[in-house]
Amino acid sequence: MRFGPVPLDQALDAVSAHSLRLSERVIKKGARLSADDLAAIKADGRHEVIVALSDEGDIGEDEAAEKLALALSGPHIRRDQPTTGRNNLYAEQAGVLRVNAEAINRLNSIDEAVTFATLPDYRAVERGEMIATVKIIPFAVSGRVIDKAIQEAGPMPLIEVKPFRTLKVAAVSTLLPGLKPSVINKTLAVLEGRLAPAESTVDFDLRVAHNADDVADAIKAAIADGADLVVVYGASAITDRRDVIPAAIEQAGGRIEHFGMPVDPGNLMLVGEVEGRTILGAPGCARSPKENGFDWVLQRVMAGIPVKRADITGLGVGGLLMEIVQRGHPRDPHSGSQDG
Repeated sequence: MRFGPVPLDQALDAVSAHSLRLSERVIKKGARLSADDLAAIKADGRHEVIVALSDEGDIGEDEAAEKLALALSGPHIRRDQPTTGRNNLYAEQAGVLRVNAEAINRLNSIDEAVTFATLPDYRAVERGEMIATVKIIPFAVSGRVIDKAIQEAGPMPLIEVKPFRTLKVAAVSTLLPGLKPSVINKTLAVLEGRLAPAESTVDFDLRVAHNADDVADAIKAAIADGADLVVVYGASAITDRRDVIPAAIEQAGGRIEHFGMPVDPGNLMLVGEVEGRTILGAPGCARSPKENGFDWVLQRVMAGIPVKRADITGLGVGGLLMEIVQRGHPRDPHSGSQDG
């Protein structure tokens, strides 16, 4: 593509590089200049105009953006109509966004004419939410550049939405003296809110004494009744792999995938499995509706994304979240903000 000032007699069908305010009309940036446009420019006393002229093999910015967006986007994503070199992508279903960050960085380094921006990897998204945008910087770009970008970025797609699944969920709450039923009721209401994007509810509400035998029996009963996911809320926070909740998971025939996570609030998160069902030992902050590490794990489970030890240990960068008022011992002693 050629760019720069040209005499008016060479500008027919060229793209105006800037908006032109004339005495009788405004010619918008990106408009193709007609004979009438050129006559109006000349009548204003101008003899040249700054334009973009396509070379052989160039494709327009909108066509290039659409071609790239079509190649990059995977399942459950829709594209709008491209305009001014931009093609936006939207989630067709609520779920968890997956992006290939390494490939996207490679794509963005191939040619400065091509840019692709997305929301972060593993971000929970709503239906209709904008999740990415392709923007072609110049008015036109060589078709070879677009083909090279698609080829060198690697296997497509680079972005997809993993839809939330409707799950049968059991909540196991342990009891100790002093824990009011109203606290458990509020906790379950908060969990219902977190499950709502997946159109799931708490199907089983099990309240048992805070000991490994009773918790193990509750987990086994929930699974026998068809629960896909069991969330265990301890009346006392998990403080060790040998504590009540992890011991109960192993006693029920399961295993602990990982205890602890580099997300705060959410440090005392536990992920386990019994008979192929995910068991989450909720940290104390999961009683709050504010975002915490529990959300990040629960969202992946709802989207059918496996949560392994390496997934959890890789959450540290960006894992320092806002303080919550329920925290009994805030990180900042001057803030007014329960461990876990």
